[in-house]
Amino acid sequence: MSRKQHRAIGVLVKIFLFVIVFAGVFLGIQFFTKTGLFKIPGVVYYDESLTEDEVGLLKTILTDETELDKDVIISARNELFKPELHENEFLVAIYVPVTDFYDTKTGITVESADELFPNCNCEYKIIDVDELSFDQKLLEINGEYYLDTLDTGAIFRIISFESEKYIEEIEPLVRKELARVLPEKDTVLTFAQTGVTALSRGMNAKINSVGNATYFAEKIGGFLSSFDLTHTSNESSFSRSANSRNICSDNRFFNTLTAIGLDIVELTGNHNQDCGDESARNTIDIYNENGIKIVGGGKTVKEAAIPLEINEKGNGITFLAYNLSTGGATYDNTPGANQYYEENAVEEIAKAKSRGDFILVDIQYYECSSYDYTYENTTCDYANSSAGDQIGFFRHLIDLGADMVVGTSAHQPQTFELYGDGVIYYGLGNLFFDQVWWPGTTRSLILGHYFYKGKLLQTKISPTVYDNSMQTALMDEASATNFIERLIKVRP
Repeated sequence: MSRKQHRAIGVLVKIFLFVIVFAGVFLGIQFFTKTGLFKIPGVVYYDESLTEDEVGLLKTILTDETELDKDVIISARNELFKPELHENEFLVAIYVPVTDFYDTKTGITVESADELFPNCNCEYKIIDVDELSFDQKLLEINGEYYLDTLDTGAIFRIISFESEKYIEEIEPLVRKELARVLPEKDTVLTFAQTGVTALSRGMNAKINSVGNATYFAEKIGGFLSSFDLTHTSNESSFSRSANSRNICSDNRFFNTLTAIGLDIVELTGNHNQDCGDESARNTIDIYNENGIKIVGGGKTVKEAAIPLEINEKGNGITFLAYNLSTGGATYDNTPGANQYYEENAVEEIAKAKSRGDFILVDIQYYECSSYDYTYENTTCDYANSSAGDQIGFFRHLIDLGADMVVGTSAHQPQTFELYGDGVIYYGLGNLFFDQVWWPGTTRSLILGHYFYKGKLLQTKISPTVYDNSMQTALMDEASATNFIERLIKVRP
């Protein structure tokens, strides 16, 4: 073999050895750094704070075929307030405590959210807010009512992802799957419904001594104004003839209504013509000029029969209101209340049903007139204490398709019940009136309705009371609980 061939072979050997050494070093580096051929795929670690259902959901997103460059650790936590989220966190659920519709319990007290979720050894249930419905009772947590704040009064469930490549690898996979549409202030409609308002008789005398109509709303105005919509059934027209003996309102009492943030006035009452047709028409003009919507009454029979359609915050509500009592209805071109006719109710409820609206029906019914001077007289608490078959008639409206029926003629609060697919509140009592001599007539119920995505989530009952001062106020907690318990005991 020639010298030249030896040199060539030597060069080839050196090249071969270089390649071997280089490959060994290259692969060694990969082996020890776990890159290249020896790279270990990113691993998904599920923390024990996750529930079984959450792990199941996450495994449908981060499957065995998902290729990750870096490990990811997934964990969850609970908060009693809505937190500011970091970029690697998702608010995946809101859980609330609920109890039986007829339970008088109003709230619970806890040290931390972990006491409630995921395991709760308690006498109430913890449910996802999407499962909340009117036939349950939402409880406060540590004095906070979730539907009032939407930031507290619930368990806020947060899932976090820890990864060096969260933005590149994890976020594109999980964002769409974990993003939840949850209730917000601009999607939850709050609606306060109140009973009889008759700013008249003794109140006309009182306003002359106090000088300011907002005086009567000082203790309740802030509460009622906090709702998106506030309703009352006003039975008294504004009139220059108002005095201490008639059911006519001094014109200054309009300021009482604005002080409670009135948005909807019901005119089904049987006293709106007490001051004459001219005063009734002028009163309707005042409401219209100030943007207050009217239901259940009008200047003519045709106008009085127009349903009030509410479309706010993505919620559709048809509000129907009828008079079926001792008078006050219009039958022609004179002002008055909307008289109840079966065929009209059937048609209007069917139309509202076809639109997919929530259907609220108010009825000015016959009154329970068994007034008594003792606080604990319960005669008018009963649904059958009024003349006629109040129970049968109100239930019939639910059978026709109404979702809620409310009696707005009772001067004393009456019981309430779930019936069929709806709910009935037989009488709300006096919000504002001068009847201070009978304890029963100094009380009322405010119904706080909460709507979301066209569905009634809850109605929270807030009892009120007034005394010789004629200033309506919310009952203290103990009195309110006792009074609601009393009404529940006599439900049909």
